[in-house]
Amino acid sequence: MVLSSELVIQSEGSSSDYGTALTKSLLYFEAQRSGKLPSDQRVKWRGDSALEDGSDAGIKLTGGYYDAGDNVKFGFPMAFTISLLSWSVVEFRDNLKAKHELSNALAAVKWGTDYLIKAHPQPNVLYGEVGEGNSDHSCWQRPEDMTTARTAYKIDDQNPGADLAGETAAAFAAASIAFAKTDSEYSSQLLTHAKQLFDFARNHPGVYTSSISVAGQFYSSSGYQDELLWAAAWLHRATGDKEYLDYLSSSGDTGGGRTEFSWNDKYVGAQVLVAKLVLEGQVENSGPWAQYKSQAEQFICNCLQKGSGNFKKTPGGLLWFQPWNNLQYTSTAAFIAAVYADYLDSKKASIQCPGGIASSSDLIELAQSQADYILGENPNKLSYMVGYGSNYPTQVHHRGASIVSIKKDPTPVSCSQGFDLWFNKNAPNPNVLDGALVGGPDQQDGYSDSRSNYQMAEPATANTAPFVGVLARLA
Repeated sequence: MVLSSELVIQSEGSSSDYGTALTKSLLYFEAQRSGKLPSDQRVKWRGDSALEDGSDAGIKLTGGYYDAGDNVKFGFPMAFTISLLSWSVVEFRDNLKAKHELSNALAAVKWGTDYLIKAHPQPNVLYGEVGEGNSDHSCWQRPEDMTTARTAYKIDDQNPGADLAGETAAAFAAASIAFAKTDSEYSSQLLTHAKQLFDFARNHPGVYTSSISVAGQFYSSSGYQDELLWAAAWLHRATGDKEYLDYLSSSGDTGGGRTEFSWNDKYVGAQVLVAKLVLEGQVENSGPWAQYKSQAEQFICNCLQKGSGNFKKTPGGLLWFQPWNNLQYTSTAAFIAAVYADYLDSKKASIQCPGGIASSSDLIELAQSQADYILGENPNKLSYMVGYGSNYPTQVHHRGASIVSIKKDPTPVSCSQGFDLWFNKNAPNPNVLDGALVGGPDQQDGYSDSRSNYQMAEPATANTAPFVGVLARLA
């Protein structure tokens, strides 16, 4: 897309090196890989892990991603991660290509989708977790040394989870668009899985934690309607089929005004995808379509501090949503702003906020201000992206990064030994987890670089995935 000169000038007013940050953000996903690592693996301190996953259920479930600083594979946030990585490719493909990162971005998506294909062996069966949070959290071990049980948990006809199935359908549909230009056969395979899972979700309501209760205290879901709308919006974008538009218009629930866009709440994502259809004249700006659009814009106005319910900001200017892992919510908000800026720009449109008009360049400025804060332009002069700049968190709450690499010292680290030898050691992690976004500072911009402070110091794939798109747009 051709940018107006105004937008280009604004992207140059920052000291952040978005290109370097983009490269690191994609490296991070290689550090989170589970399974047998490929020959082109760039993060060399990692080794193969969890090679027997699925064996208890008689199915091969190797691969995929560890979600955060632990060694569990949680399907719900993993699918959201893949959705956001795919959306980043779909919107900012040319930017990624220009920075020579398109192939790395697609590899990050494919490492996830290859696993999700294995996890979906039948239309109405989906494996949603491998490993168990409590037993995993009672140990501090490298993934390569894991001694905890690797139980596989699934949803099916009798034990449904419309949120998990819907989110995974969205991930498959978005990824099918990301691969359409380079691998049409793989793209169509992903689309088949997306359609099957959407039907499964639609016909079998309920939240997945009723079926996979062990996920509840870690990634509990507040409902499933948002995932169904989100999946329908992506399936429509991938296929153009009217049935998905009909679902969006007749669901009777457009989400209302939201206070976050996250692994648990996808309404804003669906609203923005529908708003694009309105802007392009594919649907009328009336009825439910107008509601989706105005609710998407309400979220953006509140981010811009031009709304009727503006979101909090720290004194240093960071959008602040909640004390736990706040940067997940900041990075998705910045991503929404970056995406919508281009939607508006392509139609020479703007948003009428309660506090005044918001232009495409206002949205880019917002995305940039949040990216700059995260990358070190903040009161602590600390980059919350690990490995970026000269000052960043060194005691990241992450098992693999905090224990000496198996390549340097292959001596196994036992379950409790890891706490004594590594977790409680007041020293920088031996391995730099490049590209990880930690949970981030508190609402007064305060941050303590301590491994035990998992509320602030633990990174997650759902933090970095939307930031990939933000960085691609700004780089």
